[in-house]
Parts: sequence; C-alpha cells; structure tokens
Amino acid sequence: MALDTQHLENFNSGDPDMGDQILPQGAILQNRYEILKILGLGGMGSVYLARDLNFTRAKRLCAIKEMVSNTPDPNVRKMSLNNFEREANTLAGLNHPAIVKIYDYFTEGARTYLVMEYIEGRDLENIVANLPDGEFLPEARVLKWGIQLCDILAFLHNSESPIVYRDLKPPNIILRANQSDQLVLIDFGIAKAFQEGQKGTMMGTEGYSPPEQYRGIASPQGDVYALGATLHHIITKRDPKLEPPFTFHEALPHHLNPNISEPAEHVIMKALNYDMQARYSSAAEMKAELQQALDTLRRGSQLPSGAAKTQWIDRPTQAFTPAAPPPGSSRFSTAATTVVSEGSGIIPIWEFTCEDEIRSSPSLGNGLLYIGAYDNNLYALDAKTGDFVWKYATDGGIASTPCFYKDRVIFGSEDRLVYAVTSHRGKILWTCPTEGRVRSSVRVDFEHAFFGSDDGRVYAANAQSGRVVWRFEAGGPVRSTPVIDAEIVYVGCEDGHLYALDIQSGKMKWKFRTNRGITSSPAIYDDLVLFGSGDWTFYALNKTSSWSIWRTRTNQAIISSPCVVDDTVYFGSVDGHLYALNAQSGKVNWKYKAGAHIISRPAVSAEAIYFGTNDGFVISLSRKHGKERWRFKTGGPVPSSPVLGDDIVYIGSTDNKLYALPA
Repeated sequence: MALDTQHLENFNSGDPDMGDQILPQGAILQNRYEILKILGLGGMGSVYLARDLNFTRAKRLCAIKEMVSNTPDPNVRKMSLNNFEREANTLAGLNHPAIVKIYDYFTEGARTYLVMEYIEGRDLENIVANLPDGEFLPEARVLKWGIQLCDILAFLHNSESPIVYRDLKPPNIILRANQSDQLVLIDFGIAKAFQEGQKGTMMGTEGYSPPEQYRGIASPQGDVYALGATLHHIITKRDPKLEPPFTFHEALPHHLNPNISEPAEHVIMKALNYDMQARYSSAAEMKAELQQALDTLRRGSQLPSGAAKTQWIDRPTQAFTPAAPPPGSSRFSTAATTVVSEGSGIIPIWEFTCEDEIRSSPSLGNGLLYIGAYDNNLYALDAKTGDFVWKYATDGGIASTPCFYKDRVIFGSEDRLVYAVTSHRGKILWTCPTEGRVRSSVRVDFEHAFFGSDDGRVYAANAQSGRVVWRFEAGGPVRSTPVIDAEIVYVGCEDGHLYALDIQSGKMKWKFRTNRGITSSPAIYDDLVLFGSGDWTFYALNKTSSWSIWRTRTNQAIISSPCVVDDTVYFGSVDGHLYALNAQSGKVNWKYKAGAHIISRPAVSAEAIYFGTNDGFVISLSRKHGKERWRFKTGGPVPSSPVLGDDIVYIGSTDNKLYALPA
C-alpha cells in the first residue's frame, strides 16, 4: 500500500527533526534526494528508495538508510551513531562489484542518513521463503552462490585493513535482477576491523552467528560459520533463527532435502563446526572445496542414463488400511433441508455426526477433511464422500481449528496440550504442554507452530519436534490465532491488547490497547493489520508502528475474525450484521442483517461469501452487493467457520454434525 501522507500528522518538509515519523513520498533531503517510497523498516529507522535530483536528465536511483537518534539515553545515542558512522566509513573504503557502494553521508536534525547504491533484486531469504512446498533451489546454483560469497569474504578478510563482516545471512544478500545470478552484500552495520586476539561486543544474528561471537570473539572463521549457516538455510529451507542455538548437527541437510549431494553436505557441516579451529581456516579454503563439490555434481549430471547414483534415503512405502467408522456416524444425508430464502433449496452432499458439539472449524489437506469436536476427538474424513478415515482422542474438547502442515495435523485441546499427529493415519508425533486450555488455533510458518493458550502465553514450538523455542507472557488468555508477516507475529489477547512479537525471540515489538478483549484473529492487508475487538470496534493499524490508520464502529462486540479479498475486508459482529469494508479506508461498502450473532469467520470465493450464525443458519451472500443467495438450517448455533474446496462448503454445527454443502 502506498504511503498516505494524511496519516503523518507531524510531518513538515522544512522540519527534519520529526521524532520517529516515516518520511512520506515527495520529501526532499539536502535539497537533493527525493523520497519515492519506503523499502524497509529497522529498529533504528527506515530504508527509502530515492531519486538523486542532481541528475536532471537521468533518473538516478539510490537507497537511503536512516538512523533516528531520539532515545533519551546519551550513551545509547552515541553507540548507535558510532555504529552508523563505522558502516559509512567501512563502505567508503571498499571497492568490490559485489559490495554495495556508498554515495553520501549526512545528518539532519536527529536523523543521520547513508546514501547508497540501489540494488534492484530480491534477498535470498525472500527467494527461499517463496519457494513452493516441497521445492528446493537447485544445488548447483546454491554452490555457485557459495563460491561468490567466499570471494566476497576473502576480499574483506585480506584487504589492507582486514574486515570481519559478522552478520552474514540471507536477508543481507541481494540477488541482482539482471539475470546474471550475481550476488551483492549489503548492511555493514556491525562489520568490524579485525585484529588478532582482540575482543569486541556480542553482536550478530542468532542462528547464523558462531558460538565464539557470543563471547565477543570476531574472526574470519566466524564469517565461515555464518556462510555455512546461510548455505544450510537456502538449500534446506530451514531457518536457523527459529532453531535452538548450534543444533545444526541435529538437522543434517540431507534429512531436510534428500536431493543434496554428500560433498556439498560435507562442506556445509565443516563450516558449521562448533570448534572454530576445526572449520575451514579461510574463505579461500572453503571456496576450493565448494568448487570441488560443484565439479563432482556436474560430472554426476553427465552420467549416462541408467548409471548408478548415490541415494541418501531408501524407505519402503507402508500400506494403510482405514479404520472402521465409529458408532453413530452417518455418511450421506438423504433428508432435505429447511428452505428459507425464496426459491432456494440446499441439500447436503453429505453429513457426518460426531458424539458432541462441533465448535471447531474444519481444514483440508491431501483430500481429507479434519475437524475437532467436544467429544474430545479429532476426526479425519474423506472430503468427497464424508467417509470416516481415522480419529484421535484427547482428554478435552477441541475448539481450535486443525492446522494441516506437510505430513501432519497440529491442533490444541482443552486438556492443555497441543498435538501433532500424522495426517494419513492419526498417529501421535509429539505433544506440547501448556498450563491452560488451548482454544487458539495453530499457525505454522518458518517450520514453527505459533499458538496461544488460556495460561496467558503465546508459544513458538518447533513444528517437527514440538520443542518450545520461546514463550511470551501476555496479560490474559490468548484465544486469537496468530498471523505471521515479515518476521513479526501478530496476535490478540483477552487483556485487550494486540501484540506484535519478534518471530525469532518472542520479544514484543509493540502492543496496541483496545477497551475489551480481542478474540478475533488478525489479518494482514498490505501495510495494515486488521482485527476486531470486544469494544465494538474494528481496527486497522500500521503493522510496523501500531499507528491507528482507521477504525469502524459496529453495534456490538466483534468476535468473528476478518477475511480480506480484493481490497475488501469481511467480518461478522454480535450485532447480527455481516460487514464488507474498504480495506484501505474502513468505509462500509455494504452490510447484511443476518438476524443473529455472527461469530463465524466468513469464507470468500470469487462469487460468494459463506458464514454461520448463532440461530443455526449457514448463509451465502453475493460478494458484489451482499444479497442473500441461500441459507441452510442446522439444528444448533454455528460458531464454526466454513472452509471451501472444489465447490463445496464444509462447516460444523453444535447439533454435532459436520456438513458438506454445495457452494
């Protein structure tokens, strides 16, 4: 979303001392640099795309890095400024095609700016994060990148005044957009002149920094370790920031990516040795072995058809026989529904009956439908027929929505546990205990499961093992489902706050206070985080600063979670209306009077909207005008949220039934 200057109330183009406000489009620095847009936000300031106005006949672009020094602590201000000046001086003394160039350095008011070369392209972290599930980068390409990075590190380590980079990681490496597959190293904020035996501060990024760097030791072998961690990340898609420190030996690359060759794995694991003396002695030595691994890989690719190749994994496929249906379940419905809207007649494709109420929402994966019930069971059904496949029993009711992730389903129970079971058979993989009922649904990202508990905590657990990486102490039960965006976890709490947490550490970035509890799960739209509150208000906040961009009042509490499609946000309210708002402005496009509380999160297709009501109806509206298409009567309130698949609407009801309805 473009920056909207009307929200930057304190901005004055003649006043460079603007506190922590973001520079708007069109602002001019030094009568020379015109701000075009924001490229990113950091802890001390922003990075902008700008145009150099000294070049009147050519559009010369540059990146401007900003440091805002408005902390009241003079020692912190001095340290921040020293680090920023060091980055400027470091870059000014370097001349390498793969290192970002510096053009200018100046101060205006409380802000200091570094004008640099603008590198058009994407960072490696972004490239890896956007790979489809099950797809990896080609090994040869990763090895070539590793060779380039070794060249860059060797240049730094062997320059007249040797430099240790100290923060090598995928987001600091840009792949140029010129199709040349060339990398550029950016962000020299903590790079340091190297002196043998000298100790410094404990800086770096957890997961990529070597163990000795936490003791203040910065050396070329530390950069070798970080390069090993970087290559491990981009070839396996396993983000080390989300793993316990120094556990690479527990996650060998070929266990995560079975296509990786043995020579490549050897290089990566040697670089990652805990003992710095056992690593490569230099980047040049590591480059030589990366080149050997690449040559071996090329020779292997030239083998004639049918020639033998090494296989890391050779497992037999296990046969699977579905369990028998439980007593009381039914497969297909033969009864017609109650027709309410004139001319409508919706007959379920199938129904499935559980032994108690369904308040959970269903999820789909690999042709199966997963749903929890208050009979303490998680069910897996054939999505087309409703046939029972398996169930897994817990010791409490299940209100959370199951999360289908790779080969497993992860869900919480009121028995205070989060479970991971195999998606095809329902066999237990792990449990993660909390100290309260788990009504928050699990969200998986970066190979980790994020969820809340009634014990007042937000958890991040390894999705493979269930091991807790961090916990955040909120001020009340957490029943909202987290949403993850740009390494920030956003989640609501019954204490009335929306929290923004750092995905690596769980530390709070900011919190926003409303006047009632937040059960609604947030949604992300461009630069906004959207959510409803029990204080009758729907909010849109800037996701990086927590500034309130707009808010819309309803006539009752908002428990329903929003769904954003094509610049429109849809949600229900206890006031009995389904709302459609313009996501940029909060203006009401239309609202539909359902006649009963709406707790269900709407599901949206190209043509229609679907949701449940507390008087037992499942309702479908047209997206364009909010006109009713049909409604279907169940035997109890419908807090469950629908899920769509193959022109079918799946939704549960407190009448103990799961319905498959024609969309």
